[in-house]
Amino acid sequence: MNFPPLPDREHLVFAAVAALAVAGTARAVKALSISGALAAALVGFLLFGLGGGWGAAALLLFFITSSALSRFGKKRKDALGYEKGGERDAGQVLANGGIAALSAILMYLNPGEDWPAAALLGALAAANADTWATEIGSLAKGSPRLITNFRKAPTGSSGAISLPGTLAALAGGLTLGIMAFYRDMSIAGVISVTLGGLAGSLADSLLGATIQAQYRCPVCGKLTERLTHCEEEPTVLSRGFPVINNDAVNVIATLTGAIVSVFLNRLLS
Repeated sequence: MNFPPLPDREHLVFAAVAALAVAGTARAVKALSISGALAAALVGFLLFGLGGGWGAAALLLFFITSSALSRFGKKRKDALGYEKGGERDAGQVLANGGIAALSAILMYLNPGEDWPAAALLGALAAANADTWATEIGSLAKGSPRLITNFRKAPTGSSGAISLPGTLAALAGGLTLGIMAFYRDMSIAGVISVTLGGLAGSLADSLLGATIQAQYRCPVCGKLTERLTHCEEEPTVLSRGFPVINNDAVNVIATLTGAIVSVFLNRLLS
């Protein structure tokens, strides 16, 4: 196979410096752990280096908006038992950005094709939609309902959805969908990426309600995604599979967003 020529050296050096600078800044404000900063630098380099300024802008749009929302109402959300808090580690960064980084590589290997760009935006839209749904939905009044049977569930339950959370997911997907205009993908691209983001978020909820690992605290009896609870007391697996943790679910969700975006973009274009 004959590979396309790499971007010029100056661009790659600038991409590396920019990615390190952004990751370092995120670490300084405690949005990322040390491992998260290193992973973010790698993802940023691939998206900027191979996807150009457009890829870098899409990644920054996701990271800035999702990180800002993650800090909003943090104390209340920490009490709900989510597996990870506002400071993202390498696993969380790669789970949310790995499919987009792979799509940037595919953009380099398939110059002039729209589908890798749709996949890149769809993956980020899914990550953004899920983050917005989680952060806003967890703060909404009223009880959410499980996506599988629509029975009421406690706020913060894996697989629970609400109208505010679903609307937030749609808005989060649209935020990345708008980037399709800057890739000359027309309104079809915007719709495809937006709906891809929503599909990824709903896939996340479905997995959370069915096969994602859920643990019960032996002290307070609460279900949680965390391995410890109540002053670091080890939790006990209640349902799901240990290998299907929050990071695994995020990978599947972003892959879903990428696939749906590509499919819809081809169908509507």
